[in-house]
Amino acid sequence: MAKVYPERVFTCIDVGTTKICVLVAHTTDDNQVEIIGIGKAPSDGLRKGVVVDVMRTITSIKAAVAQAESQAGIKIMSACVGISGGHITSTNSHGVVPIKNGEITSIDIANVLASAQAMLVPEGQQILHVLPQYFIIDGQDRIHDPLGMHGIRLEVRAHIILGAIASVQNLIKCCQDAGIVVDDIVLEQLASAHAVLSPDERTLGVAVLDIGGGTSDLAIYQDDTIRHTRVIPIAGNHFTNDIAIGLRTTIKEAERVKKEYGIACEQVLLEDELIELAVAHGQTTQLICVSELLAIIKPRAQELLTLVHEEIIAHHMRSYVTTGLVLTGGGSLLRGIQEMAQQIFNIPVRIGNPRTPLHVPQILCNPMYATGYGMVLYTLHKRTAHSSYTLNGPLMVRVFERMKSWVLDFF
Repeated sequence: MAKVYPERVFTCIDVGTTKICVLVAHTTDDNQVEIIGIGKAPSDGLRKGVVVDVMRTITSIKAAVAQAESQAGIKIMSACVGISGGHITSTNSHGVVPIKNGEITSIDIANVLASAQAMLVPEGQQILHVLPQYFIIDGQDRIHDPLGMHGIRLEVRAHIILGAIASVQNLIKCCQDAGIVVDDIVLEQLASAHAVLSPDERTLGVAVLDIGGGTSDLAIYQDDTIRHTRVIPIAGNHFTNDIAIGLRTTIKEAERVKKEYGIACEQVLLEDELIELAVAHGQTTQLICVSELLAIIKPRAQELLTLVHEEIIAHHMRSYVTTGLVLTGGGSLLRGIQEMAQQIFNIPVRIGNPRTPLHVPQILCNPMYATGYGMVLYTLHKRTAHSSYTLNGPLMVRVFERMKSWVLDFF
């Protein structure tokens, strides 16, 4: 490990429904990233990505942070925090402004983005994220970064992401009460996509579905910009609850059986072996066949993937997913879900492991850590905004820099 400089250390926290993951990273002299601390703790205070028990959430965050601090040998004071949940919604918007001095400046870009935000926001919601998809100058071709170009009229097509003010406040408050200052917020599906997608996929067109514990987060990319996002309130915990109810066992035992024997498609059922598991009251055990487990899991997997497919069709996004669908998150480890997705979508489907370099701990090369590692990459790219190694080019870095301002606005 290279020498660690405190000013180069940063922390990211993935506050999920089933787990809290804390990653402490350090940038090297050549702007690469080293993971120097990993903390993980069960998440007890969230449901479908939303805080429902403040004290339990604080306790979970503290436990994960303490583990990461012990491994990294530093005190964590602040962090970038991921956000998701059923309260997240999105829409596409259009803005237009005159170019005042003929040459487009950062002020003109800020004005046209503000114009795109001039929309009716539902009560209790606030705009969290404004992601420009493309710009148009004087009705000509689409461009990605108009800074320094000349014209009279500037237009933008932007993807607007909204969230419930109360839900965001509760998440930030939990982090602050756990002793962590929230430096920045990143939408979890954007982080996951950055961790598992290749540049070609983002350019040609791809959909990524992060199947977490409480929600499944969909993001669609083309031309290296976000085209559509959606949070679907069906995920891994639903599979676990279905198993617990269907087999009359405990939640803990259902989770174990899901991870060890879970299967969603007959295609991958090679042997119908017997499984021993405890009954709900814990006094005795029972024997079931894997095929019984399949009969419980398959309908829920079909429901989730069908909802995603209908979402893509309803928003006319089929032509944007030319390279296929990427499944990531802990739910993507369920046997047979890839094969089922191929049947439903009729496009190439792969499991998305984080694209980690050799020196990054191998534990992070798992779909479960796609969001956490993606947040590390997001933060690293912001820190190297003026080098050639940027997230979506200089413009996107400037846009992401504004995210901290709305975090502060909540307080």
